Amino acid sequence: MIKPEQNIRVLLVDDSRLVRDMIRSILESEAGIVVVGEASNGVEAIAKVASLKPDIVTMDIEMPVMGGLEAIEKIIAEHPVPILVVTALNGVRTAFAAITKGALDVIEKPDISPENMRALIHKIRYLAKVDVFAHLQAMGNRDKTKSEGGGALEKGCAKGGIVAIAASTGGPQAIHAILSHLPASFPIPIVITQHIAEGFTQGMVDWLHNGTPLTVVMAGNGARLASGHVYVNPAEHSMRISEQGMILLGRRDTSQLYNPSCNTLLFSVATAFRKKAIGLIMSGMGDDGVAGMLAIKEAGGTTLAQDAASSVVFGMNRIAVERGHIHKVIPLANIPDELMQRAGG
Repeated sequence: MIKPEQNIRVLLVDDSRLVRDMIRSILESEAGIVVVGEASNGVEAIAKVASLKPDIVTMDIEMPVMGGLEAIEKIIAEHPVPILVVTALNGVRTAFAAITKGALDVIEKPDISPENMRALIHKIRYLAKVDVFAHLQAMGNRDKTKSEGGGALEKGCAKGGIVAIAASTGGPQAIHAILSHLPASFPIPIVITQHIAEGFTQGMVDWLHNGTPLTVVMAGNGARLASGHVYVNPAEHSMRISEQGMILLGRRDTSQLYNPSCNTLLFSVATAFRKKAIGLIMSGMGDDGVAGMLAIKEAGGTTLAQDAASSVVFGMNRIAVERGHIHKVIPLANIPDELMQRAGG
């Protein structure tokens, strides 16, 4: 899935010269990153991807002549290359549709704050290494393949429990793929912590809700969990689940690179649900969620991980697997069936 180390060649696509200049200055302040070209609309972007062969494209959505969604679809079909959507808050709802077209991730248009600059550089460095052709094959493969990892666990043992999902870079498309194959009658609630920029959660919630029979909502403080519902952690808050099945929102930890915190959610689920907890750690950078998966395992719950082939970034799930915290490693295509069996569906 990952290409060898090399200098990263970036194509910037945005109709704003100011935005392109800002992104260029941020990226070229880093050794090993070079901006090889710019485009102000989708038609120019398609032509320059073909001629310049960049390692990654940063793509705006709202542009004249041809918008980002159409451009992404054509680029992925003709010259597959990693695409990072860089959008303003007012374009978030449309931006998540870009993931279904083949974009790898969505990020807010940066400013000169150190946090935003660091987030953009991290995304570029990781996503530029993704073999998009191989990733698309893995995402599209619905064949049942043998899972790796530990021995079989009792099926249906978590009825009356909970599924807790931890995800980061590459998570939204994988979560969308899972939820789209689960029925409205899924017998237990699902809670999700996905690393995402503040102000972006509602756009992702709307996109996920429209792609599944389940009811997907932004988690609210004091809300009680219900089967057939999916609760997404707001980016602005940490999220815990009480032993009474209530959502508790708190302040996010601004010292962390990735927010909201996956470990915070998973630790609370381990304490509240113990052997009835199902933890799933997915594609993402860093190690957030690794300690939380161990907590679920030690509490007697079930721990699952998305496999390398279907992960945009086999990072935090890889660490959890290597440390022995995971009962079973599963291809993305098999996760919905696995969850149905574990939940007693």
